[in-house]
This record gives sequence, structure tokens and C-alpha cells, in this order.
Amino acid sequence: MTSIDAFVRKQKPGAQFVVSAQMLRMKPEEFDRLAQQWLDDGGPGFNVAGVPHRVVVDGQFLISRVTVIRTSAEV
Repeated sequence: MTSIDAFVRKQKPGAQFVVSAQMLRMKPEEFDRLAQQWLDDGGPGFNVAGVPHRVVVDGQFLISRVTVIRTSAEV
């Protein structure tokens, strides 16, 4: 699994970027759980912006990617 911290550190504060299950080499179910936490509490150095993109896996709608905005917080 690629570290989300590595992606976030490359971004300048205020930058908007996409994080996906594929980028982090995660299964959709794993990424969905993680993205739900980010929606509720924010992520390490970013906040979710907009509506997450979802896909259907075995009849369930799972988050497959989110658009986030880098905060000035350290990662």
C-alpha cells in the first residue's frame, strides 16, 4: 500500500487533488472504510471536498475516489 502521507506531502497548502483506491493500492472495501473516516474527521493534512465518487461492488455502493484539499496542517 502506498502511503497517503507521501501524496499529501507533495501538495502545497490549498491544493486540490484526488485520492483513489487504485492510487493507494487498496481494495474498494478497504478504501471505502478509510474514506468514510476522512469524511467524518478529515484526513492527515487534508479535508474532503465535494461528493465522493462511488462504484458498485457486489451490489454495494463503495467510495472509490475522493477530491481533497490540502490544509496547512503538518502530515
